[in-house]
Amino acid sequence: MRIYSSQTRVKREFKPIEAGRVRMYVCGPTVYDDAHIGNARTFITLDAIRRWLIASGYEVTFVQNLTDVDDKIIGRAADQGRSAEQVAQQFAERFIDVMRRANVLDPDIRPRATREIPAMIEMIKSLIKQGHAYAAGNGDVYFSVRSDPSYGEVSGRDIDELMVGARIEENAVKRDPLDFALWKAAKPGEPMWDSPWGPGRPGWHTECAAMVHRHLGCPIDIHGGGSDLIFPHHENECAQAECCWHEGFANTWLHVGMLMVDGEKMSKSLGNFWTLEEVLDRHSAAALRLLMLQTHYRTPLDFSFERLEGAQTSLGRIVSTVGNLRWASDRASGNPDASLAQGLARRMQIARSEFKEQMDDDFNTAGALGACFSLATAARSYLECAGVSVDASIALACVEFLEESFSVLGIELPASALELPAELVELAGRLVGYSGNDVAAAAEALLAARLDARIRRDWACADGIRDELAQLGLSIEDTAAGPRLKRS
Repeated sequence: MRIYSSQTRVKREFKPIEAGRVRMYVCGPTVYDDAHIGNARTFITLDAIRRWLIASGYEVTFVQNLTDVDDKIIGRAADQGRSAEQVAQQFAERFIDVMRRANVLDPDIRPRATREIPAMIEMIKSLIKQGHAYAAGNGDVYFSVRSDPSYGEVSGRDIDELMVGARIEENAVKRDPLDFALWKAAKPGEPMWDSPWGPGRPGWHTECAAMVHRHLGCPIDIHGGGSDLIFPHHENECAQAECCWHEGFANTWLHVGMLMVDGEKMSKSLGNFWTLEEVLDRHSAAALRLLMLQTHYRTPLDFSFERLEGAQTSLGRIVSTVGNLRWASDRASGNPDASLAQGLARRMQIARSEFKEQMDDDFNTAGALGACFSLATAARSYLECAGVSVDASIALACVEFLEESFSVLGIELPASALELPAELVELAGRLVGYSGNDVAAAAEALLAARLDARIRRDWACADGIRDELAQLGLSIEDTAAGPRLKRS
């Protein structure tokens, strides 16, 4: 398995610190509002990566935090006349619920910033003692960026270039404009905790470094997040951790590319801002995951509802292919064409090998999905050529591969089996004189009657049966193995 690290900017063989085990941390949301589809791209992608690591045999410990104290939370609380705690709790619960709707696995550990304050204070005290941080005298504590000779190693930025355009605010208490807050003195009405520097709260960059060290230890194997976090957030995390514990911080940095909407940056002012909940109310989680995973995670993704509808259609073709393979295998004549079956078996082995090769090459979900769609195309061609002479074992092996491959990416295929409505019994009795009570038998009677009408060129009868079935939400698919019912 080879992974590209944002820090080294090269792809290299992945070797976990501890054989067979992966420690992975992903920056979670600041819970002041609903998750949007840009957030969703990051979390869905890193969920698929986590799933592949597990499928590859690794024991993965996955940690994702919730930032539940922040300027944005405090501002939202003031606007709504509520406490910051109430706002954070509401949106934390909503985030967890919508992630589950998107089929994102819960983290093994989900620390919240407000419950990790002691660990942050201890880290800050150690940084001050080692000369990497200083108390400003007004209750604030700042990290001294120039005390870290390796600052800029995550983002690839030069510290002198960062000074270009830097502004020193009037009455600034920082020794250097590049220094960032580790602890913020409390303001009236804000959440606060006691500390050696007075009541206050942690800076945003402080929490993740402390949480990683406390829950996973340093260094970790993989640290992930959106590409917008590379600088300053991840740069500052790394600086604090390495200056405090001198153990390294993250061996591999994974950053997911930005999401655009119809070619533009997503913005409420442009009217192209969509929450994840709004999207999932219109389309399935499987279709959304398929759309997002059809682009390599490091490449920017252009979202549109037209593309999402296309993904839904593509998903439908896979579901239909799986259903047709099952249906044909159930009706196989027992005399399969060996040459055709061997051809499909070879295509399946190629797809299996290609899927693994692509996923092991920096988690190329786009290439892996391409292997699945190529096999599905081959399977449809096979069914068309084989007719009733289907090799049931090969057909079912293709079904198993397709279902497992999509599942390992968290794309759960809708059930391909068709639930037949009870109304078919009455319809078959009325149209073709069926006298039993079995729904499946009634369906077969209707299909047989329509086929007979088509043979006799009685189009009015055949079309009448088709139209009546359409009233029940069913359509007829004519296949080489005979007609079958499916959802309209």
